Amino acid sequence: MARCLDKRVAVVGGGYAGLAAAVELVANGIKVDVFEASRTLGGRARSIEIAGMTVDNGSHILLGAYRETLRLMRQVGAPETSLQRHPLHIEIPNELRLIAPRLPSPFHLGWALLAAQGLSWTEKFAAMRFMRHQHHFHLDTDITVSTLLAEQPEKLRRTLWEPLCLAALNTPVATASAQIFLNVLRDSLAADRADSDLLLPAQPLSALFPEPAARFIEARGGRVFAGTRIASLTQHEGKFRLDDESIYDQVILAVAPQHLSKLILGLPELAPVVKQVEKFEWKSIVTCYLSYPETVCLPFPMVASGNVWFFDLGTMRGHHGLMAAVLSCPETRPDSAYFSSKLTRIIPNLPLHRWHRVITEKRATFACTPNLSRPTTQTALPGLWLAGDYVAGDYPATLEGAVRSGVAAARLIIK
Repeated sequence: MARCLDKRVAVVGGGYAGLAAAVELVANGIKVDVFEASRTLGGRARSIEIAGMTVDNGSHILLGAYRETLRLMRQVGAPETSLQRHPLHIEIPNELRLIAPRLPSPFHLGWALLAAQGLSWTEKFAAMRFMRHQHHFHLDTDITVSTLLAEQPEKLRRTLWEPLCLAALNTPVATASAQIFLNVLRDSLAADRADSDLLLPAQPLSALFPEPAARFIEARGGRVFAGTRIASLTQHEGKFRLDDESIYDQVILAVAPQHLSKLILGLPELAPVVKQVEKFEWKSIVTCYLSYPETVCLPFPMVASGNVWFFDLGTMRGHHGLMAAVLSCPETRPDSAYFSSKLTRIIPNLPLHRWHRVITEKRATFACTPNLSRPTTQTALPGLWLAGDYVAGDYPATLEGAVRSGVAAARLIIK
């Protein structure tokens, strides 16, 4: 460790992956500089201002299975009230209502399926057999989720498995990786009861982890430079130079993958990484904020209507009457009328919304397809590492996947 402590480490990117790496480094006595192009920390899970309220560029939820994210949140002092914890609760009005009781695993899931409203006994037992027959949740050969679910009843696929796949992988079941989907089920529904809990952010995403992380880093001698874009990375006598200025012994690139090619243009050794990323297909996520009178609310903070998930920001954050509607990988860009019509299926006699705001993340995630080749944390250049939700790992493009990749990069430096 002594030889590592005196080395200079830079993290390029102040999203969840980059900040997770920096927190892990400073917690082990290694000073680090973090550079983030935006003035707001958080990357694609960041806060924005709308109508005088701090909301997010897209709604995200966490699961109890997000162990690394929760560990780092505790480490940087994020308050426990930052997240509302609810037992697994899936609600699609007139279609499905599934709520897990506070029982030990696997009884919590078995009871939730047996007591589920909207499923026949045949469908309930089919779901239980599906989970039981996965054994170690490992496939010898990856396939699509639609192939994995081929023998499941149609309504069960439509109301349970397909919405879960789309929410987790942001990829339609026809092209989604069954192995990655099984990884998610293994670590949530099939793990400890608490791992299946829904953790709904009671604070804006930047305040959830990025801002406490920045304070933690700076309190331990690190530096966080928001609003500082790094345009180039070059090698200099075995070390790395950022923008022809600062020299670092080790660098973690935690930027969005589409920004890699320009950043590492002067490093031909990383050309294979660029080629890998260029083969990715990207999927968008559309979030529509709808403001209604303060009396408008959902029966549960998160309710689905068709392929749209609605979040009641009145219950979650005190913005009464404000709904966040989320649509994964849409074929076209929907307008506010599309989302409000979906909401009327949940709330009859819904009044007209006062205002709306549609936000589209065109490259929200990579398409999580079978056997997708993803870059590894370690690159061909010693001392240069990659972090981000696109880096090879068990998970799709999620907050936990990003955090795990950052921690992994940091630990390789520490070793």
